[in-house]
Amino acid sequence: MTPLGRSRVQVTGLALGAAPLANLYTEVTEEQAYDTVAAAWRHGVRYFDTAPHYGLGLSERRLGAALREHPRTAYTVSTKVGRRLEPSSAGGDDLANGFAVPATHRRVWDFSADGVRRSLEASLERLGLDHVDVVYLHDPDDHAEQAFSEAYPALEELRSEGVVGAIGAGMNQAEMLTRFVRETDVDVVLCAGRYTLLDQSADAGLLPAAVERGVSVVVGGAFNSGLLADPRPEATYDYARAPAELLERALRMKEVAERHGTTLRAAALAFCAAHPAVASVLVGARSPAEAEDCAEQFAAPVPAALWEELRDTGLLPSKEAS
Repeated sequence: MTPLGRSRVQVTGLALGAAPLANLYTEVTEEQAYDTVAAAWRHGVRYFDTAPHYGLGLSERRLGAALREHPRTAYTVSTKVGRRLEPSSAGGDDLANGFAVPATHRRVWDFSADGVRRSLEASLERLGLDHVDVVYLHDPDDHAEQAFSEAYPALEELRSEGVVGAIGAGMNQAEMLTRFVRETDVDVVLCAGRYTLLDQSADAGLLPAAVERGVSVVVGGAFNSGLLADPRPEATYDYARAPAELLERALRMKEVAERHGTTLRAAALAFCAAHPAVASVLVGARSPAEAEDCAEQFAAPVPAALWEELRDTGLLPSKEAS
């Protein structure tokens, strides 16, 4: 277990992201969601991440139910604030937002101090917990002023009151996260998709700043939404069809990995975990088989010669360039 920043909250090197458990794109049964969490637990995962956004609260409800049989002190849970859920009578489904669930609620962007507290209170009720360990500001890209002036101070208050153990921000970009690291007293940031075998943009500013400031980084999107898990013509990169040049690069990386006796998935996870700023690698799974595969790939040894060949062939930047 690794502590997040200077907090007492600790996380495992591999974390389970619970968005897929909330019917991401297609339905996942209650039993399947429970069994997925159980499989991750059997393989040593003790850090679980969720958010109200995922399935309009379904992810939080399912994760809370699956963890209920374990001692509260045995695991770490993070959730997010910034999107409140309000009841809606519009009907239909939530597939426009990526989740195959009835549109019983609507999301309301709210990075006010009151919105932060109301969102967290609702999350605790859905999770069935009296506290969460980590709270992230969720995707404040278009709400920077309110996030820094209202939401972040509210998180600081919650941390000082002992309501949460660690605070931070979670985004799909590195630039604003770097600002959080440099200008606030966050414990951790969650950076999705910007530190991978195909995209090292977070290493330009965010990761060095995190090391300098003693802030932990949780890396999400290690597979860039699918391309690095299984590179094929219909694979996705950042939730859209992968461009041809990136597909070709991923296929070349896969060949190198297999030549060195490992897999592209193992290499993708190992690359993220190796940076000194990174405390945990967050991987989503929608089935026990996926959770088990992620754990096995995360534990698999990746030979140093693989990294040397990737750099020598230009598939990864040289150490001097990075």
